[in-house]
Amino acid sequence: MADWLLLRLPRTPGGDASWLVASPGGAPLTATQSGPLPQAAPAGAGRRVCALVPGSDVLLAEPELPAKSGLKLQQVVPYALEEQLAEDIDALHFAIGRRAADSSRTPVAVVSRALLDEWLAALRGAGLQPECLYADCELLPVNPGQAVALLEEDAVFVRAPGAPPVCLPLDALHEALEIARAAPRAGAGEDDAGATRGLILYAGTAEWQAHGAAVEEARGHFASLKVQLLGDGPLALFAQQLGAPAAVNLLQGNYAPKSAQAAGIGAWRVAALLLLALIGLHLVGKAAELRVLKSREQQVDSAMRDTYHSAMPGDPATSDYRRRMEQRLAVVRGSGGANGLLGALEALARARPPGTSLQSLNFHGGVIELTLNAPDAASLDHLSQQLHNYGWQAQLVGGTTVGSSYQGRVQLHAQGP
Repeated sequence: MADWLLLRLPRTPGGDASWLVASPGGAPLTATQSGPLPQAAPAGAGRRVCALVPGSDVLLAEPELPAKSGLKLQQVVPYALEEQLAEDIDALHFAIGRRAADSSRTPVAVVSRALLDEWLAALRGAGLQPECLYADCELLPVNPGQAVALLEEDAVFVRAPGAPPVCLPLDALHEALEIARAAPRAGAGEDDAGATRGLILYAGTAEWQAHGAAVEEARGHFASLKVQLLGDGPLALFAQQLGAPAAVNLLQGNYAPKSAQAAGIGAWRVAALLLLALIGLHLVGKAAELRVLKSREQQVDSAMRDTYHSAMPGDPATSDYRRRMEQRLAVVRGSGGANGLLGALEALARARPPGTSLQSLNFHGGVIELTLNAPDAASLDHLSQQLHNYGWQAQLVGGTTVGSSYQGRVQLHAQGP
């Protein structure tokens, strides 16, 4: 997991922010720095950002809410806290925390929507996108057997065991110590609680010097009093709670940030939609191409049918025009070999005696019938002998004298092996 940038917004408008970098478990990795909010932006690069807002501006409560109700808690909470609220509930933002397993109460944080919008606008204007937003007093350490308090500048934070933290002005220190020693909601009386509960007090050096005497006066009301001075401010103390915070994150509902995982899922969703669109376009293109090919195939079949009927008008009707034409073409090609029509014509050209001319030729069933004009019948006998020498058998089947020449009909076919 990435390191944290723990950032504390100024308690007063125009004041300086403070920040430090902490490990995923909350161990401080840098000293606390302070300055205008935009100066913290470089420290947030590549880190998770947690912002703290003034606890005095956030109402923390623990109302009793239905644990297994069909109603949404967001709808119930405003009415459960209505008596504690001075503002219109529509102007307030309610954030709900996780209920402890042994408790019937639910942690709730309430803040003005206008103030929350102002904080977020300042953070985003400085280039910071917080993952969580807590009231600063909620990161005060939790101690089951002792109260914990923090003195800082003009405020005092108090967290009594089993109760939400309280933020008071520093001049109400006496009341804060009374809250620290007060008995829990379900437990012994005040005297018993005061006799058994200790107090852990964190304070800056200047704050302890100013108010240490008042704290010492209350020592007798606690079983023990431990004081720890914070030379670098409380931010390092708050950072220790980041490992497993019990605080209520104000960024809920409409203010919830989009996590990296959600952004990644969104990006993959867009990529998946684009892929589906691409596949759809591909299928549509293939379907259109198939329709074009089928149309062209029908055109080719129609052209083949017309060609078949034109070339072979005497053949019986058939649906397989391609096969029938291929068969006829094979016969024609087979007749063009040395023993076919071309071979016969070649032999006739070589054997034809002078003065002989071809009048007609008919080729059918491997037999060639020739009508020749020759000077006399002896010329045709001589032609028959020459054709025989070239591997053809010639037979004079009829003849007549036409003028000064002789016209005869000759049948020609290849000799057998």
